[in-house]
Amino acid sequence: MASQVDSHPELTPGEQLAVKWYPPAYDIRVESVPIPTIQHRDDAIVKVKLAGLCGSDLHIYRGHGGFQDPLIFGHEFIGEVISLGESFTPNATDRPSLYPTLKVGDKVVSAFTSSCGECHFCRVGFTSRCVHCLLFGIPILPGGQAQYVRVPKAGGTLFAITGPLTTISEPSLVLLADILPTGIYAALQVLQHPKIAPVITGVAYPFSGWTPLARLEGVGQLEVGDRELVLAVVGLGPVGVCATIALLDMLASTNLSYKVIAIDPNESRRLKMQAIYEGMEEKYKANGQFKVEAIEEGKKVVEGWTNSLGCNAVLEIVGNNSALTLALSLVRPFGLISSVGVHQAPPLPFTGRECYNKNVSFDFGRCPVRSLLPVALDLMKRREDVFGAASGTGGGEAEVGGTRSLVDKIVPIGEAKKYYEMFDKGECGKVLFDPWV
Repeated sequence: MASQVDSHPELTPGEQLAVKWYPPAYDIRVESVPIPTIQHRDDAIVKVKLAGLCGSDLHIYRGHGGFQDPLIFGHEFIGEVISLGESFTPNATDRPSLYPTLKVGDKVVSAFTSSCGECHFCRVGFTSRCVHCLLFGIPILPGGQAQYVRVPKAGGTLFAITGPLTTISEPSLVLLADILPTGIYAALQVLQHPKIAPVITGVAYPFSGWTPLARLEGVGQLEVGDRELVLAVVGLGPVGVCATIALLDMLASTNLSYKVIAIDPNESRRLKMQAIYEGMEEKYKANGQFKVEAIEEGKKVVEGWTNSLGCNAVLEIVGNNSALTLALSLVRPFGLISSVGVHQAPPLPFTGRECYNKNVSFDFGRCPVRSLLPVALDLMKRREDVFGAASGTGGGEAEVGGTRSLVDKIVPIGEAKKYYEMFDKGECGKVLFDPWV
């Protein structure tokens, strides 16, 4: 189908600018590379408008990803469709809805992994483990920190921004590619978990969920004191902020009593989270308490809140062994750790015996972003004061770089090396690259 590629004054025809990483570590270069083309009938080529720098990019940046070949970075991007494979036709009514409807010129956001929308895992909503799943920003699938990107299985991977959604600012839309759905996923894994069900339902295990035996009348009803949720979020980078806001938003929709503590050693991150919370409406504070603390202070708060029992659940957002060790120390027996950080090769920092002795459950893994995009859009529209990043103030949106905005900066793609270095040292927050400045 039709294709329209813009030229750049410093590049020869057929070339584009892209952020490339070279092994073994810390080597970032902005270079000219070939503009991608359609390779499969299900492909789309997207002209990138903005691309995000994500905390999980740092694992590869630091040399922990296990890659031996150079790659083009970036798994968070939005843009405009400029070319489509042969599968995109009005007659493709038996395939995911974008195959008959997506057109050249449409604005889209991409999930950070490709997904077909047709296999078993996609059909049940576990799109991040699609049988065709590929992560953007690895050697075999160049990423979106570039002017153009090829999207495989585009009819199941992309999300079209149409109708009322076109009023959402482009910086905000980038958050939908990964960090906002991932934060929501961390919170949902907790609140939907069987071990949290007794607190939510008010009924003791095993009758708080499905059993082959109907609950006996008068058996298992919890007292008020046993129905308080105590939760911790470990890590307040951009995903941790998203997870905390999602968690508070979900809890506000219930009548549950709760206490939530958000923990991070970085003071600037703690100040950002505190500023965001202070600006939230009273309904988010009516039934619970919320604190932001450094690590040691956080441990003391949990001990005091729970009389040393520990948290019902911990949302571990960092993806390293020190964060997991902290999470295990905070969680109570029969508790849950919801871990969405991207863990690397080192073995887990605890033994099976330690887990057995606490009856602790773990939920690890990659967020099924494509399935959670509608949920993320709903939260984004309701929390424009945080996620509604705009280049200037106006309406309910937060200003990029503002005290309560999740997006810290929008910078030219040519400054990628500088901002990778700053982000690696915790000297900046969420950064977006503009590949056309």
